[in-house]
Amino acid sequence: MTVTAAGPNTVLREARIPADGMYEGRRILRRLPDGWADRPYAHFEVVPQARTIGAEIRGVDLSRPLAPALREELNRALLEWKVLFFRAQHLTSGQQRDFARNWGELETNPLLAAGSSDDVVRFDKGAGAAPTYENVWHTDVTFRERPALGAVLQLREVPPFGGDTMWADMAAAYDNLPQEVKDRIDGARAVHDFIPGFARFYGPERLLPHQDLFPPVEHPVVRTHPETGRRMLFVNTSFTTHITGMDRAESDRLLRLLFQQAHVPEYQVRWRWQAGDVAFWDNRATQHYAVGDYGTERRIAERVAVEGDRPF
Repeated sequence: MTVTAAGPNTVLREARIPADGMYEGRRILRRLPDGWADRPYAHFEVVPQARTIGAEIRGVDLSRPLAPALREELNRALLEWKVLFFRAQHLTSGQQRDFARNWGELETNPLLAAGSSDDVVRFDKGAGAAPTYENVWHTDVTFRERPALGAVLQLREVPPFGGDTMWADMAAAYDNLPQEVKDRIDGARAVHDFIPGFARFYGPERLLPHQDLFPPVEHPVVRTHPETGRRMLFVNTSFTTHITGMDRAESDRLLRLLFQQAHVPEYQVRWRWQAGDVAFWDNRATQHYAVGDYGTERRIAERVAVEGDRPF
């Protein structure tokens, strides 16, 4: 485009920026699915932490059994906010497992350290600890045929600074893709494999015994949420290796663009932990990022994950 103006310079010089990037501009920030009524909550207080994702829930004791009406309302909050935070719960591992079981059977993960039982994953980080799953945006266990529905994470010990966790709204990420990108990925499928993610901190001798247990799987690049019907971007840096049927160079270029979407601040929420805090997130609709900025200070977390369904 040529622009003329008064003065000595009458033509605006040509300028180019690289293709396939993310640029400034207005974002679509839609928290609720189309046709979803924004109703008040009767059993607890909801304190939003960001525009489309993340809410603190006040007035609920997770150590107690959930009445059906409370469980139903918490599920609605999970669908509407995608990650829920509960301060100062100080649950035992058993209580944490009991709470998670309100959403289904618990899964085990033989690739991560176990806590008091096989379905409790324990992250004990400090000097000399393995750097598992920090500083990378990912969705848990998408290398499974049925990735986790969600996860319940509790911080048992927090460092004096840092160690926050961030979550990204992958429905917002999909909403804001250019239409030409949506057209390219509509109906596309991608391969997910556990090896790329775990090979960053485990050697072949640790991974080989699990290779047959977790063969590569295909999932849709754009997933439909089974409860809300929203479309969500469903690829991640840790486990998505390539788009099925696409030339490798073209697949790599497109995946780099799709991976970038989790990095947009408008789609994110960040939680500063205190000991005893609990986060419960919808693994179908989010990615998360554990911030590894606390050096050799100790950080102890325990997580239980709920079995999910086959993405469609």
